[in-house]
Amino acid sequence: MTIVETVLVFALIPLALYGVIMLLTLRPKATRIPRYRPGQEWGYAPVWWSANPAGLSADHHSTAEPAPSGSTAKGGARGNW
Repeated sequence: MTIVETVLVFALIPLALYGVIMLLTLRPKATRIPRYRPGQEWGYAPVWWSANPAGLSADHHSTAEPAPSGSTAKGGARGNW
């Protein structure tokens, strides 16, 4: 195996592969679909997601006990404990 063949196999071929991968990942933004930005009009129908589609029916009743009306729980996202 000559030095030219060695350089071709161990240097140029991997560099060509890295170059192809780089071109595929760094393609122009024009090929992307437009993104929604806050404040833009939403032109799609609303979609409700539920992990349990059977729970969306009208005859579904919760089996959990109701929370007491005099709850003293404090805290939340603001950290006022």
